[in-house]
Amino acid sequence: MSSLQAWGGEPESLSHATPPGAEVSTKTEVLSAGAKVLQTHSPLSGFNVYLVGFHPMKDNPSLQLEAHHFCKVVNQDFMQCILFDGNTPKANLNGIEYIISEKLFNTLSPQEKHYWHPHNYEILSGELVAPHIPEPAQHTLMKTKINSYGKTWHVWDTGVYGRPGDKLPLGKPMLAWSFNHDGEADPGLVQSRDKAMGVDTPELRKRRQDLVPLAQPQMGVDALKGEFPRPTTSIPGIKNKPYPPSDQ
Repeated sequence: MSSLQAWGGEPESLSHATPPGAEVSTKTEVLSAGAKVLQTHSPLSGFNVYLVGFHPMKDNPSLQLEAHHFCKVVNQDFMQCILFDGNTPKANLNGIEYIISEKLFNTLSPQEKHYWHPHNYEILSGELVAPHIPEPAQHTLMKTKINSYGKTWHVWDTGVYGRPGDKLPLGKPMLAWSFNHDGEADPGLVQSRDKAMGVDTPELRKRRQDLVPLAQPQMGVDALKGEFPRPTTSIPGIKNKPYPPSDQ
């Protein structure tokens, strides 16, 4: 998969949490400027795939976050992503995600598989987007991620539209999950993202229907079944695959 950049000239999605603290001093600014010139930033090179989606926390599905992924393609089967709560210079880093192919997922132990959430609903529903790159390129990117899985840890509840977050990263890291049925996302969550970023999720869902035949049953689709307060419905292409028996 080629690198796909979409970091400039797009609508801003603002953070919902501002950590307390003093303004950056002139001395710190000078040190930062020197570090920019003299120190390496090689590990950050290549994080040029920008995705936006949503995560409910597996142990607390009512806690739902909008996640701005800045990802690096390591190889065709593995991506690694830094997660932020927005796409401006003031965005807060609030998590990480690793994305693997179905092939790599199948090599995991039975216990490990329970940490990885399925991606097919995110793609086929139109909720996962690569903002403002040409639609053919976005469609190709989504096709490469059909049947993939993600392992996501959020370390900071930075809030979402209409709900303030914590001012600092508090508590234990939270294992995040994926939405897998219509009705699981809080009302207005997707619509608020779409309005802020100029995205049309229903239209993307229509355009991705040709990907439905490629979708295989995935483990974890029903992991949060019954954990949401609203009625939920399945969509074409999304089927649960039972987990294998765990080794004891």
